Amino acid sequence: MLVGWIFSSYSRLLAGISLAAVAVALGGCNNAVAEKPAESRPVLVATVHYESQSPERSFVGTIRPRIETDMGFRVAGKVAKRLVEVGQTVDVGQPLATLDEVDLKLQAEQAEAEFSAATGVLAQAGAAEQRAKDLRAKGWATDATLDSAKAAGDEARARLNRAERSVELTKNSLSYATLVADTRGVVTATSIEPGQVVAAGQASVRVARLGEKEAVVAIPETLLSRAKSGVATVALWSDAGKTYAAKLREVAPSADPATRTYLAKFSLPEAGDSVSLGMTATLTLSDPQSDRVARLPLSALYNQGGDPSLYVVDDKGAISLRPVVVKSYDSHCVIIASGVDEGAKIVTLGVQKLDPSQKVRVVSSLSF
Repeated sequence: MLVGWIFSSYSRLLAGISLAAVAVALGGCNNAVAEKPAESRPVLVATVHYESQSPERSFVGTIRPRIETDMGFRVAGKVAKRLVEVGQTVDVGQPLATLDEVDLKLQAEQAEAEFSAATGVLAQAGAAEQRAKDLRAKGWATDATLDSAKAAGDEARARLNRAERSVELTKNSLSYATLVADTRGVVTATSIEPGQVVAAGQASVRVARLGEKEAVVAIPETLLSRAKSGVATVALWSDAGKTYAAKLREVAPSADPATRTYLAKFSLPEAGDSVSLGMTATLTLSDPQSDRVARLPLSALYNQGGDPSLYVVDDKGAISLRPVVVKSYDSHCVIIASGVDEGAKIVTLGVQKLDPSQKVRVVSSLSF
């Protein structure tokens, strides 16, 4: 009996010690959990960027000269030489091509001969007219004789005048046998070869002036008003980092029947020698009077019956709720007029679950 009682007391003592040990262990675990800091919540963010409410529109165009002239001979003839090639730069007065001058020289010699003959006839008619005047003064000639001598003199003077003009014309025609550049430019096309017979005025060499250049683009009819009143800039594909101011100079009066677009020409007063003819360019049209707004995802907007707001994240992971002015909505975005600064980072997902007192951690993507 005594042994049983001792054994029962010893068992109860061991059970009490075990329960105390478990309680101490559980208490230590609870303290460890309580002392562990709460983790920051991962969030996706977007950067606020204000831009024109009317988005910019871009069009691909080509750099062309403002003035491009098809030059041709002013007289007909057979081409003797073509002195330039496509892409060659020419100066004022530089010969471009020549014609065979044989027939033109013969015409000039014929005019000189007619001039000499007219000079002799005028001398003879002038002497006869003077004699008739002297005889009439002495009463030895009639008025009819004097009138006939005057008529012959007038005819001789008119013939000489016509011969002089003929000599000048043949000299000009002979000079026209050489086609010369009337301005500094670059040859963009040639349509004649030696041995070819050309008519007067036929296009022979196309020369583009090296003065003002322009960008030629096709504009849809919905953007014609913006093209006329907006701000235009041009960037070359070969140097996309540099832009040039552009000004609308000309719009086609009718649309292209196939594409239904209008050909527009924008002058480039600041374009230098680095802008070559034929380069591909991008023309951008923007509306200077349009309000500047920021386009953000609809999921970033926080609205619990009050003013629309956005959660802004700072560099330390703290968030703050900022009321914003909503300009409008579309299918995927909310358009903000003001309320947050340019470059601010705003939370774009799960804003309804956030608390301004908690910390967040910016991540590039959320994985579940």
